[in-house]
Amino acid sequence: MSLPERVGFLRAKVEEALRSFLEPREPSLLYQMICYHLGWEDLQGRPVPGGAGKAIRPVLCLLACEAAGGLWRQALPAAMALELVHNFSLVHDDIQDQDVERRHRPTVWAIWGQAQAINAGDALLALAQRALALLPQAGVSAEKAVEAATVLAEATLEMVEGQVTDLIFEQMENVTEAAYMDMVGRKTGALIGAALHLGALCAHSPSDLCRQMGRAGRLLGIAFQVKDDVLGIWGIEAQTGKPSGSDILRRKKTLPIILALEAGGKFRETIVSAYSRPDGEAVARVLATLDEIEARSRCLAIAHHALQEALAILGSLPLQEEPAQELKAVAHFLIERNY
Repeated sequence: MSLPERVGFLRAKVEEALRSFLEPREPSLLYQMICYHLGWEDLQGRPVPGGAGKAIRPVLCLLACEAAGGLWRQALPAAMALELVHNFSLVHDDIQDQDVERRHRPTVWAIWGQAQAINAGDALLALAQRALALLPQAGVSAEKAVEAATVLAEATLEMVEGQVTDLIFEQMENVTEAAYMDMVGRKTGALIGAALHLGALCAHSPSDLCRQMGRAGRLLGIAFQVKDDVLGIWGIEAQTGKPSGSDILRRKKTLPIILALEAGGKFRETIVSAYSRPDGEAVARVLATLDEIEARSRCLAIAHHALQEALAILGSLPLQEEPAQELKAVAHFLIERNY
């Protein structure tokens, strides 16, 4: 089976398990919002083929379990929980950022309002906890299942801490690269780190190996977010689902912007001026400034450095060769993607 086929197979197994887990319940509106957000249904409740999510975190979790010597089915409840936590964060992020579209469709809050969207996000988080409780049924010891709950809870808390900091950055003029890296290590790195940590844990690996897998995942998450920052400014709308320069229009302090602020002088002045009234003309000025300081290539270099650190950790661990190679290949793809 080729790597794309393997990833497709694992993604399908996660979705199949989630669909079974999320059997329709009352009140129906809650589950309608959840199924809509997950990309399974349209506004009329009709099935949508293919779904919308990439299921990055659950796939990494299942591959990590196999790489650590386990069976992917052992980690399936953890993979489900990771996807549900991730989607909880997306529903709430859309409200906080006032995004009216995600993946070329109206967001949950744009359709049902902020109050009901908050309920949908809260339900996704609660469902994640219920999914994780299924680990003993998948062959994971009770002791490891409790440990898994702690790992996921800590990662979720870190993710929220990172989101709080990211929102604070929008109101600040001075944001350093070091502060940014700490923020994305939490906002994005924590949950991807948990994906690898949980995968190894579900394979009943030693604690040190689990922690090292988590470290590698956190670095991969940082690399993933830096690439996402690049796409948020230079990405193609048809691929990313967001207008080019969308992060500039939202005054986001992403890494390319921080590099320009730290460059000082006219570069900083351009960013501060443009962010005081972001519009099409301001976006053009910012893009010209970022080109002048070679922000795109510098960001990509930072992303690749974090990726190489992650791969070095994985290469130092006693992992099963074939699934470990698949895990590394998926890591490469996440940084090379254009969406």
